[in-house]
Amino acid sequence: MRYLIFCLIVLATGASAQDRRPSHCIAMVEGPERLMQAGFRDPVAEDTIRITYVDHAMFLLQTPGGMSAATDFTGFLGAVDFVPDVVTMNRAHSSHWTALPDPAIAHVLWGWEPDGTAEHHLDLGEMLVRNVPTDLRSRDGGAGVQPDGNSIFIFEAGGLCIGHLGHLHHEPTAADYAAIGRLDVVMAPVDGGLTLDLETMIRVLTRLRASIVIPMHWFGPGNLERFLDGMEDEFAIERMGSNEMTVSLRELPDRPTVRVLQPAWLREE
Repeated sequence: MRYLIFCLIVLATGASAQDRRPSHCIAMVEGPERLMQAGFRDPVAEDTIRITYVDHAMFLLQTPGGMSAATDFTGFLGAVDFVPDVVTMNRAHSSHWTALPDPAIAHVLWGWEPDGTAEHHLDLGEMLVRNVPTDLRSRDGGAGVQPDGNSIFIFEAGGLCIGHLGHLHHEPTAADYAAIGRLDVVMAPVDGGLTLDLETMIRVLTRLRASIVIPMHWFGPGNLERFLDGMEDEFAIERMGSNEMTVSLRELPDRPTVRVLQPAWLREE
């Protein structure tokens, strides 16, 4: 009987440990998983990440262990009592950051530094969050730039590398691409002007060659459809009919795919 109890304790302890599965950011991977629609409070399956498109450039990423991160966080995810563990923000516009994040948020990662370059490498065990800084165009519309005013944030969890391009204003340099590494999923702004023009954005996404592209920052259906028209030769197009999807390493699509999510605020089921 003692031996049986000991074995049960060992099994339970192993099942509850929430270590981050090693990712393959630089290596090619095989194999998101399209699962049933779930509420944001529902458990996430093992080795799976849930991605919920909330608004504009804001996504909620959730892990099996209950860890959560919100991208380009504006301070409001919906009329719900929910505080993410990590939020990332970018400088370009107030629709990508908030000056007053909830003090209860454990990790607030600014994508820029007023007098330098933002550098983040936050290892939380089940999730690692890092950034690759990029420049912004001057706010006055001139030819100048704001050095390192934007960050491409990369989330490593469940063996996956998930990138968020933020308010990208220029094609990444060779050094940027090397720092980004291999992405399995990328959220890309596709407005066609406030960030990158569509031709350049499509070239960037073709270079990144992520298994899944999630368009964001499209403002209206016209911009979205123009982007999809430009992608359909090289990428499959899937309209998910939802604001959320789940992704696992073992079920990434064989062909690079654009998956269209419809943004919606978090709500209680």
